[in-house]
Amino acid sequence: MIKIKICGLKREEDIAIVNKYKPDYIGFILAFNKKRTINIATVKRLYSLLDRNILAVGVFLDQDIEYIKEALPFIDVIQLHGSESEDYIKNLKNYTSKPIIKAYNDYELADYILVDNAMPGTGIKASWDSIDRYNNPVFLAGGVNIFNIDEALALNPYCIDVSTGVETDGFKDEAKIKELIEKVRLYDKR
Repeated sequence: MIKIKICGLKREEDIAIVNKYKPDYIGFILAFNKKRTINIATVKRLYSLLDRNILAVGVFLDQDIEYIKEALPFIDVIQLHGSESEDYIKNLKNYTSKPIIKAYNDYELADYILVDNAMPGTGIKASWDSIDRYNNPVFLAGGVNIFNIDEALALNPYCIDVSTGVETDGFKDEAKIKELIEKVRLYDKR
């Protein structure tokens, strides 16, 4: 079954929507200075409202491990979206056994790889070709939306990862989230 991640949640309204439609994962952007960035206090509040069957991913970008450690009580999975090295991941694993998603690099120590475009969060389609070459299960991101979801699903990734593709005017759109999740769930039932 292909999993679904709705990334870039910022508001209580976003949590209410995902609690209703039950994606497998959601993402909180803890990378600094991004358009969907929230702080750890906000993550703590939103995490407390999240259905416990949905895993929360904390998204980081070349940040100090100490900052990630502060967020660990309020996330279930770590996503590294920068130039973090294998040594960085090895060091991080000294502090946690939580799964790690690494963007762009199929590192042995990472649990998953994220295929995304070079400008994440823009809705621009990534190069999705040959995702089967990776050793780790793939989170497929980079411009996923209702218009290209069939193409993304046909690649059989571990997880479809969407943010901009389920927004209207910069906010999560309940109808788009519902439609995308239903499309993925129907695909799995074929």
